[in-house]
Amino acid sequence: MSILAINGAKPVMEKFDLPDQMFRWPITGKEDEDAVLDVIRRNRMSGNEITTEFEKEFAAWNRRKHAVCAGNGTMALQAAMFAAGLRAGDEIICPTKTYWASVLSSMTLGATPVFANVDPDSVCLDPADLERCLSPWTKAIMVVHYWGHPCDMDAITAFAKAHGLLIIEDVSHAQGGLYKGKKLGTFGEIAAMSLMSQKSFAAGELGVLITDEDKYYERALAYLHYERNNETNIHQPELLPYLDLPLGGMKGRANQACTALARIQLKYYDERTVEIRRALNYFFDCLEGLQGFHGIRVSEADGSNMAGWYVPHFTYHPEELEGLSLNAYCEAVSAEIGWTVPTGGNFPLHTHPIFQTYDALGLGKPSRIAFAHRDVRELDKALTPSEKILCGEVPYFKKYRPAEIEKVAAGFRKVCENYSELLAGDKKDRPIGGQWYGKV
Repeated sequence: MSILAINGAKPVMEKFDLPDQMFRWPITGKEDEDAVLDVIRRNRMSGNEITTEFEKEFAAWNRRKHAVCAGNGTMALQAAMFAAGLRAGDEIICPTKTYWASVLSSMTLGATPVFANVDPDSVCLDPADLERCLSPWTKAIMVVHYWGHPCDMDAITAFAKAHGLLIIEDVSHAQGGLYKGKKLGTFGEIAAMSLMSQKSFAAGELGVLITDEDKYYERALAYLHYERNNETNIHQPELLPYLDLPLGGMKGRANQACTALARIQLKYYDERTVEIRRALNYFFDCLEGLQGFHGIRVSEADGSNMAGWYVPHFTYHPEELEGLSLNAYCEAVSAEIGWTVPTGGNFPLHTHPIFQTYDALGLGKPSRIAFAHRDVRELDKALTPSEKILCGEVPYFKKYRPAEIEKVAAGFRKVCENYSELLAGDKKDRPIGGQWYGKV
């Protein structure tokens, strides 16, 4: 007789009918609404006075000297690369499994992305692969704290220091997170992040760059903000001839409805993320030791944490379940809990044609190597390990409700413990799902 719901048995949950407050995010109330309405009523969406106050508060919260807001995280990351001096012919190392905004805009500066493998357990940049990517033209490493998991910053900073490389941190998934007690975003020269509406720090549509260095701050400010590119804010001699217009040729100003919302969210973010981590750690505790299913999380014993735990995932190991495919596993769990368990996460960036053949500038060669000293696409042949990593997503609990969390965990556990029921009908040749972009 069948035990699994996908084969006709009774599911763990008849439907995914959990309290809305367990998943509702961001948490907003009258204080948030009043702040945004004040901006609208005063018609101050396009001003800077609220934004500059948020920048001061956000910099202090991150233990950095400066913060610069941008219209979105992609613009903040591009400004970070410009601020670092990335230019034509330079190379920047980036993990291949990340959201495209981590490195795609480096090509608009004429720079060359070089992709590194990710660690199979954390799905973050693998420090052991940095040496393979290094060349005389390497200028920076883009460190991505993917899905909220802190990268191995001891190894990465040691490598960067040994080779004179800059570190830019993409903290879009890990705002406020810690690595051994130190804030993520404070290990490199510059960090940038998105605060869009799906992030763990959600403020509508917003990006922020943080740094301790005056020169990087001023370069980012001049790149993004024409109205702030003036003698009051800019003192770097090489920038002074180019005041009044944005060096990036774009308007990077943030909408103050978003920065007003961000100021309120910042006040409560730390206490709210404590509960998120409690809920998700409890969920993964319920599944600890299962064959096939390995939760992506960090030990908090050394002072590290997953911040707001953006899009929690697990890695899947079919060899522990007699080769059962990820698709079959996720479909069976979905039938047990009434919630579709997505597979894959972001596809590796190097597999997208934009990094292989796209010629944006009409130079007769791909933009990725338009100004390169070597064809770095040859290095992509070593990225097979990252292509083979299997991942799935779990529900994103925002509240610690043990009884409800246990119900969901029971669905995952039930499939792991009865996987043999699925082996005979498993269509192992089906492609694994995923996306190069983020889900909304």
